Order: sequence, then structure tokens, then C-alpha cells
Amino acid sequence: MKNLFSAKLIQTLPVNNILGEGVIWDEINSAVWWTDIQDKKLFKYQLTNKKLSIYSTPERVGCFGFVDNTSKLIVAFETGIAYFEPSTGQVDWIAKPEQANGSRFNDGRIDRFGRFWPGTMMEAEENAEPLAKLYQINPDGEIITRLDSLRVANGLCWSPDGSIMYHADSPERTIWKYDSNPQTGALSNKQIFIQTPENIFPDGSTVDKFGNVWNAQWNGNRVVCYSPKGDFLGQIDVPAERSSCVAFGGDNLDLMFVTSARTGLTEQQLAELPQAGDFFIYQLSESIGLIEARYKTDK
Repeated sequence: MKNLFSAKLIQTLPVNNILGEGVIWDEINSAVWWTDIQDKKLFKYQLTNKKLSIYSTPERVGCFGFVDNTSKLIVAFETGIAYFEPSTGQVDWIAKPEQANGSRFNDGRIDRFGRFWPGTMMEAEENAEPLAKLYQINPDGEIITRLDSLRVANGLCWSPDGSIMYHADSPERTIWKYDSNPQTGALSNKQIFIQTPENIFPDGSTVDKFGNVWNAQWNGNRVVCYSPKGDFLGQIDVPAERSSCVAFGGDNLDLMFVTSARTGLTEQQLAELPQAGDFFIYQLSESIGLIEARYKTDK
């Protein structure tokens, strides 16, 4: 592995996810969360006691985030946005901005200022019209469409100060960067940040404290690190072809978590890649992570 930061695989959770995604670190409870979208499950792994909890969800979960001063999550279910209490299964719907256009909610994240940004994707992505969108959900519940004409909204993350947003449309094999207004979230100055090789697609991303972008690459068996200028800095090899999302965590912010998927793989590929769908924990040589913001609700 050529990299500015060394990383060692220290633990594999054999969870066998169909489509592991949306990994995020809960620094208050020292736990890492992620979703298996297709299996309609949320996973919580407590690092202190190595306890794995699994919560069933009423719909597929594309992405989610933590909410200030509550155990509830803000969740982009396949059909809309809601608050969700994992321990009871209670769902309180906020909005369903998309109906009957062949899309479902997919990747998203809370920005540095406490706004939730869920994106959608076309289920039949190869032949579907690009009708997917990226939404901004403000603390008062206002919903703003920030990007449209997408096929698969993915790879959402922000620079440490929140002034630059990175976002991918996966089938385009491109991550773009935008100037993002800290007060309003408005986007401008769209530029190509990086493009991935043929048949390798940018999936979930995160940003470290130096502003480097880390991107899990579908079909690439890897997480790639790019400088804020888009220069390749190195990669971490993942023992699963479909690495899908990445996050920093641990009490010292010196761990890296990577989800993966086994959806779409043939029996032969699954036999050759028996860890497809597992969850991977890497020890980094130094603390480079950032604490992710929580949704700041007005209610």
C-alpha cells in the first residue's frame, strides 16, 4: 500500500451484508453504525464491549445521521425522510419529496452546520432517465433541491470548514466539487474533482482533518485518498471487490471503517471473494478523523 498514512486491518465483522453502506461514527457512545440497504437493517457495533446490535427498519435505509440531544436518527428511507427510534421502531415522517419516478433515497450526510443532505438514485440506473436529486433538509424542516438530473447520488462529504462540497454521480465515474455557502448551503462553481477508471465507480466518501478526500470505490477493492486538489495520495486495499463506504472513528479518531457489498456478484465471484459484504476496521498510524456533525432540529 502506497499511502501517506499506514493502515492495518485489525478486525473483520462477518456480517455478510447484501449492500452495506452509510457508515458513521457515534463519538458519544463509542459505536459505529451502518446500514444494509437491501436487507432493511441498521447495524450498531460497540467498540468498548464488541457488541453488535441489529435493528430492523420498515423500509430500506439509504442514509442516516444522528440528531442533537436525542437517541433518534434522521433517516432517508427509500420513500422519504423521517425520524427513527431504533430501540422501538417508531417512525415519524418528515417528508416524501419523491413519488413514483423510479427513484429511491441513497447516499447522504449531515453537513458541518447541522443540515441533512439526502440524495436519491434511479433503481434501474442503466436505462432510467436521470431524475434523481440531492436535497438539503434545514433544521426547521424546510426542503431545498440542490442538485437534479442525477442517476446515482453518492460520495457526499464536505471540507473541514464546510466551504467545499464533494459529490458523485456514480455512473458518471466522477466526483465533483462545489463551493458551498456556509449560511445557506447554496452551491456554486461546479468543477470536476476526480474521475475513476473504467468500470470502477466512486461510492461513499469522507474527509480527514487535513482536507483529504477518502473514497470507497465500487468494483475497486479499495479506498482511495485524494488531496484537496484531487491529487492521488494513496489507497487502502480492501478484501472485498465492492467496497462501498468509509468513515473515521474510534475514541482517538485513528480508526477507519469500511463497508462492502455482495449484491450483483456471481457465485464464482463470491467463492473467490468470501469476505464480500463484511465490515472492516483498520488501525491508522495517526489520528486524522473528524467528528461528524449532528442534525440540529428546531423542534
